[in-house]
Amino acid sequence: MNEINKKLEQLSTTLTEAWQKLDLDTKLARVAELEQLTADPDLWSNPERAKTLHQELSNLTTSIQPWQLLKTQITDLSDIIALGDAELIIEADRQLDAMQDTLNELKKELRFSGKYDSKSAILRITSGAGGTEAMDWASMLERMYLRFAEKKNFTVTSLERVTGEEAGIKTAVYEISGPNTYGLLRSEHGVHRLVRLSPFNADNLRQTSFALVEVLPVVEPSDDIKIDDKDLRIDVYHSGGHGGQSVNTTNSAVRITHLPTGTVVAIQNERSQLQNKEKAMEILRGKLLQMQQEQHAESLDKLRAGESASWGQQIRNYVLQPYKLVKDTRTKYEDKDPDAVLDGKIDSFIDAYLDSQSPE
Repeated sequence: MNEINKKLEQLSTTLTEAWQKLDLDTKLARVAELEQLTADPDLWSNPERAKTLHQELSNLTTSIQPWQLLKTQITDLSDIIALGDAELIIEADRQLDAMQDTLNELKKELRFSGKYDSKSAILRITSGAGGTEAMDWASMLERMYLRFAEKKNFTVTSLERVTGEEAGIKTAVYEISGPNTYGLLRSEHGVHRLVRLSPFNADNLRQTSFALVEVLPVVEPSDDIKIDDKDLRIDVYHSGGHGGQSVNTTNSAVRITHLPTGTVVAIQNERSQLQNKEKAMEILRGKLLQMQQEQHAESLDKLRAGESASWGQQIRNYVLQPYKLVKDTRTKYEDKDPDAVLDGKIDSFIDAYLDSQSPE
């Protein structure tokens, strides 16, 4: 009896510590707040905000429910053990072991205790220097992340996609939503390098290509990321429709420049000018927040122009020739099956990065 009480006490203590580290009480308060906000029928007068709030509510609920369930199960089991029935205690002991396994799995969530880890993510892929080769490489990365998101059942919304003249993409921007999306994908932020035999020249020479992947949290306007209107220059310009050759051209494209840092965000999708402006501001908030983290700045007004690690040293090398290997330069984790990696199998790279960042 003493042994089972000891196991129950250890399980309860571990759960309480994890609950506090994940700040689940604050998240539960946010869920209650979101439930009130989303119940307001006037919310849908702003569809973009309504969608964002509903997605946040869904993500938080999905991540919190397993912890609530385990907490309830421990309380119920404690009551059963207190009855002192021998047969019930044997069954309770088995349940305790199962709960411990569940808790060990849930504790992986501790890797997502960052302030913005539970947020949705903006994924922006930009081809580097190298023309068609680099644009083709950017499109390969685009497919890799879309396959990864598909396997995770994440919701993906295309915000912008500019294709190359011959092949590939110049830029692609997506909003990806799901449990801990930013927490998972922040490991991908940086330069990705490809080495392969070129399919775009007659000599089939070995070619090195680069692409920049930016992963930004989707954050609502708030005190910690408040942008002064006087620091912004907003330009509106022409955006073409489906027809090509500037068919159905509208003045819906928006370019926003954050003057103190020189940060520029442009969106030219087929939404209204207002919707494009809202999305551009969403991305700008994420970019400035990313810069703030990279520069260890206390606030936005402490940011220094042009000091972003965006095009710094590559974070991962993908070698297809003369051998096959994908290796992360930060964690040294590697995979000898680049075809599988480029088909979205990047979980091991993400796990290695998150484990390397964990304080425990």
